[in-house]
Amino acid sequence: MDEVAAPPLAVRARRTLEIWLPLAILALDQITKELVRRSLDLHESATVVPGFLDFTHVRNAGAAFGILNSADFPYKTAFIVLIASAGLVGVAVYSANLSSHQLLARVGLALIIGGAAGNLIDRIAIGYVVDFVDVYWREYHFWAFNVADSAISIGVAIMILDMLGVRAHVSKTA
Repeated sequence: MDEVAAPPLAVRARRTLEIWLPLAILALDQITKELVRRSLDLHESATVVPGFLDFTHVRNAGAAFGILNSADFPYKTAFIVLIASAGLVGVAVYSANLSSHQLLARVGLALIIGGAAGNLIDRIAIGYVVDFVDVYWREYHFWAFNVADSAISIGVAIMILDMLGVRAHVSKTA
């Protein structure tokens, strides 16, 4: 009987990161959303940094950036869950097929997977996503977002940096 050699420790450590990072993002996302639901009534705000940052309890029944939030059509939640699930599976499959030396890409994808899973759980469990981070300057407000959205955005930024080859440009001068 042929024995399959165990992957090297470095490869296992990278794969461990790919499991634990999304789980940590998912846990932090769900905990913060639950704290918001318990602490703030819908549309209630708590100032964090006056004139710049509030925690405001809002619901996003649409997709990213509130797209389809005000649209009302039969099975909207099921449609969004289906699209989000397909996207999550696609990202997971892509991530699983990356070579082990592509650590930066794997970290970016792990953040995206953790964030996507956090928002997907909300959509399945309660039919909308809880957003609460409200960044603004005077009357200009950015879209409200949450930990999952932050993880997805940071993950996408890391993926872009990886695609641009940022990690490969190291000065060779002494």
